[in-house]
Amino acid sequence: MGESHWVFEPGHTGAEFTARHMMVAYVRGQFKDVHGSIVVDPDHLDRTRIEAVIDATKVYTGEPARDAHLRSADFFDVDNHPTWTFTGGKVERIGASEYEVTGDLTIRGVTRPVTLHVTYLGQWDTPWWEDGRDLGPRRRAGFVGRTSINRHDFGVSWNDSVDRGGVVVSDLVDVTVDVEAVLQPELAGV
Repeated sequence: MGESHWVFEPGHTGAEFTARHMMVAYVRGQFKDVHGSIVVDPDHLDRTRIEAVIDATKVYTGEPARDAHLRSADFFDVDNHPTWTFTGGKVERIGASEYEVTGDLTIRGVTRPVTLHVTYLGQWDTPWWEDGRDLGPRRRAGFVGRTSINRHDFGVSWNDSVDRGGVVVSDLVDVTVDVEAVLQPELAGV
């Protein structure tokens, strides 16, 4: 089959995090400005290369004051670390459309290995519009990746206490990444 090159379609790619708040509820935040690429050969998964960049300055939780606090040095410190990155490519197939993908996640300038449980959602030929003209079809593929991280591992350690020994923000944060990638035919020998 050979190597194929895919580029994230930022308008249809995003990341979401979920953290426990005040011991009783969950707060969700999202990033929509996610760019990246995947180079993969299905016959040689060990050669896979993934690069992703998240613009942390654009965090959105639906509450402007909370978003400003998340951008501050208490949390993401976007003045010094405006982007998060994921690079890697250790891919292990664990099911018909399930994979474990391990790479290096960098948040606040701290890099740690993480493993994403990735579900491959399939491929489809679709229209491709530029300047009001359909230049398609272009092949698209979809993936959903999930992991949990300990925010302290990345220097995100702000917290406050509440009654009975509780805390404002949980240590564990669930992360979900939805990727729609577009095949780059000029790089795939198609």
